[in-house]
Amino acid sequence: MKKKIVSIMLTAAMTATLLAGCGGAAADTAAPAAADAAAPADEAAPADEAAPADEAAPADEAAPADDAAAADSAADTAAASDEGKVLNIQCWNEEFKSRVTDHYPGYEADASDPNSGKIGDVTVKWIITPTDDNAYQNHLDEILPTNESAAADDKVDIFLVEADYALKYVNADPAVAMSMDDLGIAAADISDQYKYTQDIVTDTNGKLRGLSWQACSAGLIYNRDIAKEVLGTEEPEEVQEKVKDWATFNKTAEDLKKAGYFVESTVNDSYRVYSNNVSKPWVDGTTVQIDPNIEKWVEDSKALVDAKETNTYDLWSDDWNKGFYPEGKVFAYFGPAWLINFCMAADTEGSVANAGRWGLCVGPQSFYWGGTWICGATGTDNPTLVKDIMLTMTTDKAVLREIVEKDSDCVNSPSLLGELAADTSFGNKILGGQNPYKQLADGAEKVDMSKISDYDQGCNESFQAAMKDYFEGKVDYDKAVANFQTAVKEKYPELSF
Repeated sequence: MKKKIVSIMLTAAMTATLLAGCGGAAADTAAPAAADAAAPADEAAPADEAAPADEAAPADEAAPADDAAAADSAADTAAASDEGKVLNIQCWNEEFKSRVTDHYPGYEADASDPNSGKIGDVTVKWIITPTDDNAYQNHLDEILPTNESAAADDKVDIFLVEADYALKYVNADPAVAMSMDDLGIAAADISDQYKYTQDIVTDTNGKLRGLSWQACSAGLIYNRDIAKEVLGTEEPEEVQEKVKDWATFNKTAEDLKKAGYFVESTVNDSYRVYSNNVSKPWVDGTTVQIDPNIEKWVEDSKALVDAKETNTYDLWSDDWNKGFYPEGKVFAYFGPAWLINFCMAADTEGSVANAGRWGLCVGPQSFYWGGTWICGATGTDNPTLVKDIMLTMTTDKAVLREIVEKDSDCVNSPSLLGELAADTSFGNKILGGQNPYKQLADGAEKVDMSKISDYDQGCNESFQAAMKDYFEGKVDYDKAVANFQTAVKEKYPELSF
């Protein structure tokens, strides 16, 4: 409740008119859910959670808490009124922008400028730099180190990162991302979040320097019609038994091949599953090391390719997405909720998704794919507002429920996902009416990202590219590894093998 009071008081301090409620909470989601049957987000929480603490307890018991909350709110209000008048948010696409503009209490869009808005009397500026040719990271690398000395209206206040390069900014020296301690965010404030989402943005000294509203746990997305034909069932729990580990998955691939189907579209579909379950990071000090589970991906994938049970297509290519349609004859893809809802041609007549014939199970190993993290920039002159945005967007269950209903995100709240998993009225029509949240929640609990390194993106991309030639028989394994080493040394001259 404290953060709700902070959010309201911030807005009150910034404008004479209190703007209440979350914008854009309509339930007309592109990926169908039970939003049309659900209560509005601000009504969806149980009454004992929704009621303010000072109303839930007798007055004589509530007074100390009231006094403390009032003191905290007064301090936050005073701090906010003394802070900057422009909030600059650096990002690479419209995703986080839409979540804030639709769901953050009191946000007012600027009808004349889609990349500008207001929160109270603070002007919000969205600076969007695409990721093409590493442009976004290059932009951050240029502006963040000097942010403290930048002019007030030019200071970066919030910037976003992805997991593959998060540690580059989390471990920067001097620091470019504020710690939760510096922002005044306590462990208790963010206790209802998945551990892996915090591990990804925790520095080498144990300081947490970012938060995410998403939990992009993923699973095996299977074609129900193929499962029923070959496996004799399309039910998620029963299909899971046929893909429960890699040995079983590979045996099922043989059965699928006999029936004329590929177990997956490409070896690259399963790469993240293996790479998310390593026992050591890509880089130890300055030494690159290939984990046994990455080597197992090579071994398993080579066998599947040689048996013509999968292919070597690049992700996102036209060949890769042929399996979105029945004639593609692909049994499964590996991916998170956003892949199901936004990438599998659900709006295209004739696709498997349009017919509601995909299903979801956990698969051989739990993993995640994607996610966006919010970082407060060192040097911001709006720390109180930055803190409130981070807390509201990642911990406010009413806001998170709105995001589920409108945007179909899998959100970073174990308790809310548990509620959604138990909601028998919720179903995703792409998944044949299946409620995916039990599988997604189970998967998120098992994700372990303690072995990530600053070099993951470059190493993962270079390794997959090098192994493609091996899978296709153009080079032997040793030559493929040598090509990988050359590519890594070109990207990261400081590393060795």
